[in-house]
Amino acid sequence: MLASGRPPRPWAVVSARTRRWRAEHPGAVQVLSVTVTVLAAALVVAALVMPNSVVRLGPSKFLRIPAEAVIGAAVMIALPRRPRLVLAVVSGLALAAMTVLNLLDMGFNQYLGRGFNVVLDWSLFGDAESYLEDSIGRTQTLAVVAGVIALVLLVFVLLALSMVRLSNVLARHTGIATRGTLVAGVVWITCSSLGLQLGGVPLAADSTATALKDQSHRISATLKDEAEFRKVAKVDAFGNTPGSQLVPDLRGKDMIFTFIESYGRSAVEDPIMAPGVDATLDARTKALAKAGFHAKSGWLTSATYGGSSWLGHSTTMSGLWISNQQRYRTVMASDHLSLTDAFKKTGDFDTVGVMPGVQKGWPEQKWYGLDKVYNAFQLGYKGPKFSWSTMPDQYTLQQYQDRVHSKKPADGKARMSLLILTSSHQPWAPIPKMVPWNQLGDGSVFDSIEKAGNPSSYTLTDDTHSKEEYGKSIQYSVTALTQWLERYGTKDTVLVFLGDHQPNAHASGNHASRDVPISVVAKDPKVLDKIAGWGWTDGLRPAHKAPVWKMSAFRDRFLTAFGSTPHPKKN
Repeated sequence: MLASGRPPRPWAVVSARTRRWRAEHPGAVQVLSVTVTVLAAALVVAALVMPNSVVRLGPSKFLRIPAEAVIGAAVMIALPRRPRLVLAVVSGLALAAMTVLNLLDMGFNQYLGRGFNVVLDWSLFGDAESYLEDSIGRTQTLAVVAGVIALVLLVFVLLALSMVRLSNVLARHTGIATRGTLVAGVVWITCSSLGLQLGGVPLAADSTATALKDQSHRISATLKDEAEFRKVAKVDAFGNTPGSQLVPDLRGKDMIFTFIESYGRSAVEDPIMAPGVDATLDARTKALAKAGFHAKSGWLTSATYGGSSWLGHSTTMSGLWISNQQRYRTVMASDHLSLTDAFKKTGDFDTVGVMPGVQKGWPEQKWYGLDKVYNAFQLGYKGPKFSWSTMPDQYTLQQYQDRVHSKKPADGKARMSLLILTSSHQPWAPIPKMVPWNQLGDGSVFDSIEKAGNPSSYTLTDDTHSKEEYGKSIQYSVTALTQWLERYGTKDTVLVFLGDHQPNAHASGNHASRDVPISVVAKDPKVLDKIAGWGWTDGLRPAHKAPVWKMSAFRDRFLTAFGSTPHPKKN
């Protein structure tokens, strides 16, 4: 009790007990102090030399001498106490920020094949949260988000405290610290000059400075790209082409453009996925031929990878290379002619979109030139979601048949349709299966299939499972689409279907191309004759050496092949 009669405050009790313990156990205090200092140093060095890619991770990456540590130590030794502590805290927070950016780079490189863009990519976190919620449930998603936030805060706190502790150690042992810093500087210069390596990794490192420089260049390039792309988007080879001179060779056709989610080159060529996918493509080619349909196939290099499907869709339809969100926003706000809008502009086509992945307002409908769009809530589906995918592709296609394709436009026009299929969206578990077309109903038939399927965790935690299940999902989507065509296509039906991007690295690997297959299918031989000069492969499976175009080249080549006359709109 205090003299005033009040009990001592808890912190005072703890402080007194700590001082007593330290006095009674000086050896343990010394060991603990050294341990904390070593851990602080290890944490700071690890943050300084951390790579920004999963494929670069390895023990040798962390057994390096960071130049930033040598320079930082020299500065800390020279500063008075107050400036030193301020610099230590600021440096710790800055290093934490760079660590978080490196971790973001790792994730983006793994899933989207590129680094994190600090100007454009913040909006993608909402999409990532929605994807997780669809894949693992809301409760688990909230737990993951809370864990990530806590981890980020912990990184900032620990690195700031570590820098303060190390600066205090340097100040208490100035002589030893000065000599050690000089030795470390000489060793760094020697290793750098001689190019000394450990396990193929240079011993002399300046990773943080390089990462900071890279981030600065990205920001500068992004801001510069925005201004330059606005000028590019105003130039259009067919921007002033009258409707009467657009796609004259497709008038009266039942024109359908279909994107298959994540349908990439890896599905056709990877040794794990390819056997099943190739067998499906070959079997469906024969089945279509029996029904009178023939196909030609090639490759397009997508503007995106692993996700952000809308970039692939808009690149294909605009003829512009739309590789980031800013370019996408610029095009969506422009009057640059989309391939789908070209059909509307003729005055001879009604245009419709069927998009089961759209679950909110979609103002892009105007730019695409679609008279009507069916979203996830307008297709009458009462069955289960398959992870992210709101409904199986077979059901989507049957609804398209019932609501759109089976009904002729009242004004005697032809029709152009844009379909976005979603069953092959990651995480590829569970996967729907084909059911008899006349048993689809409201989709309830898929309840037992969904329950019997693998949980999303089956692929999220195992790359081999990802590859296997991804391949099965592509087989399902291709089968559903081509069976629909076989069942409901007519002599005037022209189907163009392609992938929007490659799957992420868990399925395609860390060194996959950005290529996706594309096929044109028709019963009228005159249609395929128009593209005979493209050098594409007969059938649904493009040959390995089939021509590869940038995805942005497709719009103009397609318009030209089917008789459109260029009338450029210039900037």
